[in-house]
Parts: sequence; structure tokens; C-alpha cells
Amino acid sequence: MKSNILSEKDIEKVGKLSRLKLTPEEKELYLKQLSSILEFMEQLKELNTEEVLPTFYPLDLKSVWRKDCVTSSLSQEEALDNAPAKERGYFKVPRIIE
Repeated sequence: MKSNILSEKDIEKVGKLSRLKLTPEEKELYLKQLSSILEFMEQLKELNTEEVLPTFYPLDLKSVWRKDCVTSSLSQEEALDNAPAKERGYFKVPRIIE
């Protein structure tokens, strides 16, 4: 069995950044899983990708953009019709500056 690319400290750091409380069993599981993913990524680095175009897509995708047409917009009154709070013609929101 290969040694893990990550350490338990790495898993704890990821858990802390994610604000997750990980049990010892979860730490062990994630250590194995994430190390396995990183080992696979190391294998991919060995592939010769010189002939592969950077924008290659395996699926035949077509643009789904619509035509850019000028249309009428909502009036200020219509835009504010469903607003939970409004004041002097504007949306009223709670102050968030501390």
C-alpha cells in the first residue's frame, strides 16, 4: 500500500476551514479518500497531452445564447410592487454596516 500523500494534520486543517467537526473515523476515511484522489492526479500528470487542445470538449455542444433584442423594461413602480419594504422609490434593506 502506498503511503498517504496527505497527513492527518492536513485533514484536520481542511475540516477546520470547512467548519466541520470530524470524528477520528471520518478523519481516517477522508485521509484515505483524498490521498487516493491526489495519487490519481499524479498519475494523470504522466500522460502526454501535447496533442490535446486546451478547449477540447468530448460533447458536441451548441451555443444556447438567445439573440440580443431590445425589449421594454419594468417601470420603477412595477419593480417595487413585490418588495417587502420600500422607501422613496427604492428597495429598503436592513443596515449591515457595524
